[in-house]
Amino acid sequence: MAKQANNAWIMQKKKWSLVVLALFSLSTAMLFFMRTAFDSCNANSSGSRFEAAAEAVQPAVRVVRNDAVAAGPSPLRFMKSKLVLLVSHELSLSGGPLLLMELAFLLRGVGSEVVWITSQKPPESDEVIYSLENKMLDRGVQVLSAKGQKAIDTALKADLVVLNTAVAGKWLDAVLKENVPRVLPKVLWWIHEMRGHYFKVEYVKHLPFVAGAMIDSHTTAEYWKNRTRERLGIKMPKTYVVHLGNSKELMEVAEDSVSRRVLREHVRESLGVRNEDLLFAIINSVSRGKGQDLFLRAFHESLQFIKEKKLQVPSMHAVIVGSDMDKQTKFETELRNIVIEKKLQDCVHFVNKTLTVAPYLASIDVLVQNSQARGECFGRITIEAMAFQLPVLGTAAGGTMEIVVNGSTGLLHPVGKEGVASLTNNIVKLTTHVERRLTMGKKGYERVKERFLEPHMVQRIALVLREVLQKAKSHANS
Repeated sequence: MAKQANNAWIMQKKKWSLVVLALFSLSTAMLFFMRTAFDSCNANSSGSRFEAAAEAVQPAVRVVRNDAVAAGPSPLRFMKSKLVLLVSHELSLSGGPLLLMELAFLLRGVGSEVVWITSQKPPESDEVIYSLENKMLDRGVQVLSAKGQKAIDTALKADLVVLNTAVAGKWLDAVLKENVPRVLPKVLWWIHEMRGHYFKVEYVKHLPFVAGAMIDSHTTAEYWKNRTRERLGIKMPKTYVVHLGNSKELMEVAEDSVSRRVLREHVRESLGVRNEDLLFAIINSVSRGKGQDLFLRAFHESLQFIKEKKLQVPSMHAVIVGSDMDKQTKFETELRNIVIEKKLQDCVHFVNKTLTVAPYLASIDVLVQNSQARGECFGRITIEAMAFQLPVLGTAAGGTMEIVVNGSTGLLHPVGKEGVASLTNNIVKLTTHVERRLTMGKKGYERVKERFLEPHMVQRIALVLREVLQKAKSHANS
């Protein structure tokens, strides 16, 4: 009996070993959304103040609530046979385009006719664009050239047009020209970015006249409302706040103890990290705005503190997932120099940017979300980590404050250099208090199950699309 059980375990382990290999080899998989497009937001307030801010901007901003999601037909089923045009400023491995692709697949799943346009493409052939376009074609999404009569005809005929990111606004005048006023009443503008240079008239001059804007967090919505008014003198359209949710595929891995165990073993073995070691990770595109440099300094200081106090803790490691070793940018080089300067070569590991996030979430003990300035607009990696029952050490800014409950599902620290000491302290806390670390992870998972699943996101998006369609129909009949 014991021998049979042992054989079953070996077979199961072999099965998941193949899964691991598949996860690492699928270069066009959609599980890991590199979030370079999701930049900064502005917030210095607690969770309760987000609700107050949302109420303050009513009725201009509608908060799509986190009501319970009932099992059954998709909330998007009313989109069956509807023609939807999706316009993205680029097609890349950044967060905005991949999130729009996810919407495309959800709409195809309920029978919508979906057409994709990428407004800006490099002149030379691009392997990533080729792979992603073929993935869409395989799922029944039509891919059109950004220019030409067919693009114009599709926009005029469409029941709904979704512009993705602020930059996509340039496509309206460049292609539709005199037809712009006919299309604006059925446009839903999905906004993710917050950098100052996006607030240009040529990008967003049509924003007040579209059917609505959909934004990923209360912080982002409030920032856009104030910035467009103060800097450009324009008014935002009706704005819907829609938090994102974890994919079913990611949740399946997160909730399977066997797959997590095998993924953990394989990744740790590849990094040279033992199972009993404590592994911190920052998973984001490598850039100064994501704060990898400040994290490395905090990690080094935490090691120094533990050594000075002679605390008995497991060996500590850090992994930075999201490098671009081919480009070797100035900032990437700076990070490597910090590691050499602080003599961290044996405990800090760099992993090139990847399309699969699940293996790394399964292998780590704590996620660090250290985005700087205004923080993340939402930060989907945060809810993905919470699905794996990981505590989150995040900056007290942006969408992170709408996800992480400070002291319950993680610990927050200030942005900037002044936040290094606080992050150091939080690293030490979670290193020395195992039970607290595990409890935070469990509470984070419960929070994900309550409000950050794909069905939650689909329901929230469905409410927005239904209202925008009704508004477009009313305008067409007027």
